[in-house]
Amino acid sequence: MTGNEIRRKFLEYFERNGHKIVHSSPLLPANDPTLLFTNAGMNQFKDVFTGVEKRDYNRAVSSQKCIRAGGKHNDLDEVGKTARHHTFFEMLGNFSFGDYFKEDAIRFAWDFLVNELKLEESRLWFSVFEGDAEVPADDEARALWEKVGAKPERILGFGRKDNFWQMGDTGPCGPCSEIHYYMGEEPDNPEKNHPKWVNGEGDTTMEIWNLVFMQFERSEVEKGVFELKPLPAPSVDTGAGLERMTAVLQGVKTNYDTDLLMPIVEFSAQLSQKNES
Repeated sequence: MTGNEIRRKFLEYFERNGHKIVHSSPLLPANDPTLLFTNAGMNQFKDVFTGVEKRDYNRAVSSQKCIRAGGKHNDLDEVGKTARHHTFFEMLGNFSFGDYFKEDAIRFAWDFLVNELKLEESRLWFSVFEGDAEVPADDEARALWEKVGAKPERILGFGRKDNFWQMGDTGPCGPCSEIHYYMGEEPDNPEKNHPKWVNGEGDTTMEIWNLVFMQFERSEVEKGVFELKPLPAPSVDTGAGLERMTAVLQGVKTNYDTDLLMPIVEFSAQLSQKNES
């Protein structure tokens, strides 16, 4: 599939499952002084998550154009060092505003990856929040991954850095569950396709989708002092990098080798007359 076909397949899958297709919002967020650039698919829904804004749908799906070149989510320093980071990219995402929660979010993700895209289960790894002093371990998400078909040994626990998502210092947040994919040539080699590479070094095992379970809102009650309160209705915010998903499905080593980006690289090479491989 081409990158455009993957984007369309994602949007159409969730539309069949009751989601409203919502256009990508502007890269410069309107009426949000906390952000310089749109850095996630959920930005345009922030007031919906907190209950400030009401819309005529409670499920949405989008392909959001994002920039991560500063602030909390800054990929600028990683560009050129990894096969998967960009300052500009598209984020595929499905959202629930007080409708479904963890069970359906996990079921949709498994169904789309395994049944729609036909990804090999033996290459998939799943991570859940292992808990800390503020928020307990997400044992519910672990059990739900097992329920849809994931093997227990392929479900790993990680701390706040990897498995608790928040857009910034304040705003909606919650534990998350990431899906990682082994892209190497030896999926049956336990040393290569190994849990130590999940959130580890290299690009061979890569995060392709993050399911965020919006349970809390973090607010600053006084300068430097933050408070975590439950949201009025638990919600779901997910993000899957279109370029990463395309790299997986096209069997290439880096996002830059996909049909989304390689034509730009080739055109630049022609202009510079530096087209050696």
